[in-house]
Amino acid sequence: MEIRVQRIFLKLFLCVCFSASCGLSYAAEQETTEDNQNSSNSSGDEISNIKVFDPQVVRRDVDKDAIDTENWEIGAYYGVISIEDFGANDIVGGTIAYHVTEDLFVVANYGQSEADLTSAEILTGISVLPGDRSYSHYDISLGFNILPGEGFLGKDIAFTSNFYLLAGLGSTNFAGDNHSTAVIGGGYQVLFNDWMSFNVSLRDYIYKIEIVGAKTASDLEVSTGFTIFF
Repeated sequence: MEIRVQRIFLKLFLCVCFSASCGLSYAAEQETTEDNQNSSNSSGDEISNIKVFDPQVVRRDVDKDAIDTENWEIGAYYGVISIEDFGANDIVGGTIAYHVTEDLFVVANYGQSEADLTSAEILTGISVLPGDRSYSHYDISLGFNILPGEGFLGKDIAFTSNFYLLAGLGSTNFAGDNHSTAVIGGGYQVLFNDWMSFNVSLRDYIYKIEIVGAKTASDLEVSTGFTIFF
């Protein structure tokens, strides 16, 4: 009988301990949940209180030059040409070019000069060219812009510029005859604006001539000029 009573009290004691244990665990879980919720709410409040920086950018109105799309270029030039055996002489001429692409163009050129006396004519007084001493040439060349860039005038002014090479064929009219001529050369071009440019060019005109013996003449020309686009 006593043993049975002890068993009953032991079972009741175990039930009470188990119930107390479950209650404490539930309370701990509830407290943890509430703490997490409070932490989340406080983090959300902190995030909502952060001010997002909104920059007020003042935009400037930029004036853009209206670049012409014309591909034709025409101009005039003045320079000096060294005519084989006939000294250095003034030359004037004109050019007209068509720009196929940004870097490739075709140019036609015409120049006119007057041959000077040779050293032999000066010494002997005998004219090698008793007739007309006029000199002219015309040619068509293919040009390539190889080094596009900018030219600077002081610190604040810049101009578009480029170096170019060209080669072509033409004819030289001198000493009463026309001579088939090969042309090679190059130059430097500066664009002041969208329709006007300044050019410095160097060209060599190569042809065969028989005035003072059969030979291959090489007439070197240096010139400057202006061109306009249209």
